[in-house]
Amino acid sequence: MTAVIAIDGPSASGKGTVAARVAAALGMDYLDSGALYRLTALAAQQQNLAWDDEAAVAGVAAALDVVFADSQILLKGVDVSAAIRQEIIGMGASQVAKHPQVRTALLARQQAFAGERGLVADGRDMGSVVFPDAALKIFLTATAEERARRRALQLNIDLASEQYQAIVNDIKQRDFNDINRSVAPLQQLPDAYLLDTTELSIENAVKKVLEWYQQV
Repeated sequence: MTAVIAIDGPSASGKGTVAARVAAALGMDYLDSGALYRLTALAAQQQNLAWDDEAAVAGVAAALDVVFADSQILLKGVDVSAAIRQEIIGMGASQVAKHPQVRTALLARQQAFAGERGLVADGRDMGSVVFPDAALKIFLTATAEERARRRALQLNIDLASEQYQAIVNDIKQRDFNDINRSVAPLQQLPDAYLLDTTELSIENAVKKVLEWYQQV
């Protein structure tokens, strides 16, 4: 059976960075499931489709022409690695992720990433829906303020500015949407380890995940 490590958590918690480094350390493949939802939101936007049009967006998700190539993410042959990281696309991803038809369209595609080398997958429902039999499940989180601080530093935004407070508010709104959606809500599963990175470095977070994996 293919070994899978499922790392779930809220937006900007650092789960993607941790998951990628864990995958590299173990020689496993890596899946950024959030990228698929961001790609769906971006592709829908490019086609002038409303994110609340479930059937139309599900059609976009099912037909995504995407390639993950090293550090690039290509949509129809165009590098959209930076475009999908825009705040507006992140909000769009949360909106399209609420649609059952979209989640169904992307489910098989996500599961197909689990190959012979093993897989480290990060997202919001990796352990609950996509890989319920994962060898290790982790819920990785941090306070909304700390997550906003990290994002502001990445964008060179003053922590005393209104822009920073807007990031805090956006993150809290996305948390609310993800936790309260009717399909596959964000949650810490009973069999998932809790990893709070509020005061933890990326290196120590990775070390902790590797320690837990050695115990399974």
